[in-house]
Amino acid sequence: MDVAHLTLDDPRWSDALRRLPHDFYHRPEYVGLDADWNGARPQAFLARSGDEQLFIPYLLRRCEGLEPEPSHREPVYDVVSPYGYPGLLLSEAARRSPRFARGAVRALSETLRDMRVCSAFFRMHPLLGRDIPALFPEGFFTPGGETVAMDLTLDDRALWKAVREGHQWTIKKCTRLGFEARMVPLREHLETFMEIYRDTMNRVRARESYYFGPDYFARLADMPEGVHCGVVQWQGRTAAACIFFECGGLVQAHLGGTRSEFLSRSPFHLLLYFAAEWAQSRGNRYLHLGGGVGGSRDRLLHFKRGFSPLLFPFRTLRLVTDPAAYQELTVRRARAADVPVEQVAGTGFFPAYRAPMRHVASLG
Repeated sequence: MDVAHLTLDDPRWSDALRRLPHDFYHRPEYVGLDADWNGARPQAFLARSGDEQLFIPYLLRRCEGLEPEPSHREPVYDVVSPYGYPGLLLSEAARRSPRFARGAVRALSETLRDMRVCSAFFRMHPLLGRDIPALFPEGFFTPGGETVAMDLTLDDRALWKAVREGHQWTIKKCTRLGFEARMVPLREHLETFMEIYRDTMNRVRARESYYFGPDYFARLADMPEGVHCGVVQWQGRTAAACIFFECGGLVQAHLGGTRSEFLSRSPFHLLLYFAAEWAQSRGNRYLHLGGGVGGSRDRLLHFKRGFSPLLFPFRTLRLVTDPAAYQELTVRRARAADVPVEQVAGTGFFPAYRAPMRHVASLG
């Protein structure tokens, strides 16, 4: 088995994607953008043995600022997936070989440890990775709730019938009131989108990590393909907007929101159904809406389930590649919070040493 950790400019990255079914989240330009936003280094792991291939992108982060005193030894790192669903990709031959899949993940863990990486957290792709857990021992992946997708292979009547009656009523109401949905160039509507997105994040009191900045959205707008912006307008004003990613028959609802003054009209219902019809007309198979916040069964998931009964399990892969370094960072995190180390480990957060202080304190 040949293994390598790739940088963005390595031609093997693009070559692997040409050979493997993948999503927008696996593309080097997206991984690079997310890495810059998070102050991390973008890389990917590739394992090959003949026709058997495993590929996964990741962000390499230094574990600095996590302990109360500076460390005098070599720096320690950890690995995390970019935002979205950029999980493991396997070739057809690899999907028939548990031996290869397990060996490749073992090689991933071992080579990360050699790079002084103490832990790795990967977000699996709910659609492309749904059969991968069968190749591994039970419990190897951690359940993380469910996500919703609209089946675009249905005919128009069946697609509409799959929508909850209350959602249907809202969509019809928006249309009667004169709301219109369409796709527009993101670059030309960048300021409007950012206003609506910021308004939405403020309204729902989103975590800081959801507040993407102007440079992030500008770079998305300048990507050569696969990025689309859907809007709902009423009397010349934009009431709702969403960025969609399109890749390999999959469309992802990436980020979006509704202007507060239009909230009572629920124009986002119209926008998502319009996006499904648009994506269907372009030959795509699924519009993936995602799940609840943090994988929870919350109001957001309930809203999304109103568009489709089709659910996919979301899982994460959590690796402790250097147990000693992982434990040391967890102990230092506990010391900084002035709590027992068991309290930090008991948050359920992974890696435990990056648990937000509010999670640690809530168990006190």
